[in-house]
Amino acid sequence: WVLDGKSIARKVTQSPTESIKDAGASLECPKCQHRIDNSDVINEWPGFPAGVKFAPTDAELLEHLAEKCSIGSSKPHMFIDEFIPTLEGDNGICYSHPENLPGAKKDGSCVHFFHRTMNAYATGHRKRRKIQRGEDTSIGESVRWHKTGRTKVVVENGAKKGCKKIMVLYRSSKKAGWTMHQFHLGTEEDETAGEYVVSRIFYQESKMNGKNNDETSEIQGSDTVVAGVMHPRTPNPNPPNPQRHNDLADDTITSDSSVQVWLHFLYLFC
Repeated sequence: WVLDGKSIARKVTQSPTESIKDAGASLECPKCQHRIDNSDVINEWPGFPAGVKFAPTDAELLEHLAEKCSIGSSKPHMFIDEFIPTLEGDNGICYSHPENLPGAKKDGSCVHFFHRTMNAYATGHRKRRKIQRGEDTSIGESVRWHKTGRTKVVVENGAKKGCKKIMVLYRSSKKAGWTMHQFHLGTEEDETAGEYVVSRIFYQESKMNGKNNDETSEIQGSDTVVAGVMHPRTPNPNPPNPQRHNDLADDTITSDSSVQVWLHFLYLFC
């Protein structure tokens, strides 16, 4: 098989696809200048082992974002566009339903995008999160991203890398099943309009019990997974034994009897 770097990167992001005949990689024979590609390959590309995927942590996504924004001396990886494509203009996050974004699937896998945020209005700092009406939305139906929870600071080795917001897609008043983790550089709660952010988007089936699924949305792709801890209770070997009313009565009777004995003793010796 003839593979180049982009072909390998493309196959990692599209792991279910086994064929490499459409990869576009080729070699030229140094003697006869004949182009050698994968069109004549008899054996199919075996694919990658199960589990091979692009799954960066929160801090790693912010590192890619810093390189995208030319912050520091590091440059973007030469194949980063294959893993985190850039959405511009009408192809942005808030212009299309997430199921129409390139590579997005309803199988629990994540897709990542660089994109710019913009203000919803000419004045103020409120960000645009409503998807434009069109073929993606029904007439009169509102589809928008809603922020859930607080903005969290992403820390790595004691250094603050940036901030993370969790958003859930709503269709009118109901959750649509899509979740977005949006990251921006700096430690301010809100990102600056017009600057690049990086987002992780994935789909989650709603739970049967109808409970809030925001906690699960936060765990997906997160650096730290916090699970509920069960604290077993150790039985008390010496449980308290409070006095009952009858016990108090018995104590009173005993005390009265003791007084009578002492009075009789004094009477005999006086």
